Amino acid sequence: MILIVDDTPENLISLKKVLEKHDFEVDTASSGEEALKKVLKKSYVLIILDVQMPGMDGFEVAEAISGYSKAKETAIIFLSAANTEFKFIVKGYSSGGLDYITKPVDMNILLLKVKTFYRIYEQNRKLNEMQNSLLAEIETRKEAERKKDEFISIASHELKTPLTSVKGYVQLLERSINKHDTETIKKHLAKAQVQLEKLNVLIADLLDISKIESGKIKFNMQNFCMDKLIDNLIEVMHQSNPEFKINRRGFANRAIYGDEMRLEQVIVNFLTNAIKYSPGTNEIDVTVNVKDGELYLAVKDFGIGMSPEQQERVFDKFYRVEETSQRFPGLGIGLYISSEIIARHQGRVGLNSENGKGSEFYFIIPTDLKTEA
Repeated sequence: MILIVDDTPENLISLKKVLEKHDFEVDTASSGEEALKKVLKKSYVLIILDVQMPGMDGFEVAEAISGYSKAKETAIIFLSAANTEFKFIVKGYSSGGLDYITKPVDMNILLLKVKTFYRIYEQNRKLNEMQNSLLAEIETRKEAERKKDEFISIASHELKTPLTSVKGYVQLLERSINKHDTETIKKHLAKAQVQLEKLNVLIADLLDISKIESGKIKFNMQNFCMDKLIDNLIEVMHQSNPEFKINRRGFANRAIYGDEMRLEQVIVNFLTNAIKYSPGTNEIDVTVNVKDGELYLAVKDFGIGMSPEQQERVFDKFYRVEETSQRFPGLGIGLYISSEIIARHQGRVGLNSENGKGSEFYFIIPTDLKTEA
């Protein structure tokens, strides 16, 4: 928008009419004081400013405008009939003006200058957008690098923990073998097996995220019985966590088209998280139903829950809740992998949670997905 400032109504009307005829949006002010009020409220690309006005003259108005951070970059063209001497033109430029036109105004010249300033404004705006975009990209990459470094540090620690435990149990086994203590040998073997399984899960997650990043993760899509899969998983989870009661609510009652192994991976992730983040509780709900050609599966716990801020980022790669990272170790990639698996089934993941009251993680996928994932 262009602001024309002139105390002569005829000048305002004629300039406004010419500029509007050439599709410029125009605003007017009949005094320096009125112009300053408008500049505070609105943004202008260009101000055409008469030098000789009662009260504040054009130079004073320009100097005041240059002090406003909002209008610092606004171009100013001075118009003057009397002050055409060199010293006044210099004063115009030193006051913040970018051009100085003498009256009577040659409208063709004025239009050329206005169009030039508009073109410069558009170029600067695009350059600023590009600069802001580049700065945002740099910050995003810095954050990604920071997360990557943090992840490598966490992964190293998480992998080292079961390895150290296995090493310790092997040393104990050596001593027990020498003593021919069969019961102790079995006990140490069982504990070593638990640590090896942890190591296996960690390595599998690392391989999965590598495949996802490179686009090489494979899916074996076929029809399978979801109800049978859920029953088997509940049985296995109950055997390894007998203190937890896992309540099943609802049935699919039909075959589902998808990668059974990958969907099992998602459900296991939901279940293990539900158990992990529910200290002091002993119950989990698994809800499943089919409606309007979509399978809905949810795992609800009654544990620590999450804040709204945490919920927004919980499916992000490498995200771990700071407050719980020491109490509940992990790589921060399980839910990210799960969300990618569901996305490849043309579905969506989500959660409902409240601090101190538990969380419900769910996914929704089409039951008859027939496109190759």
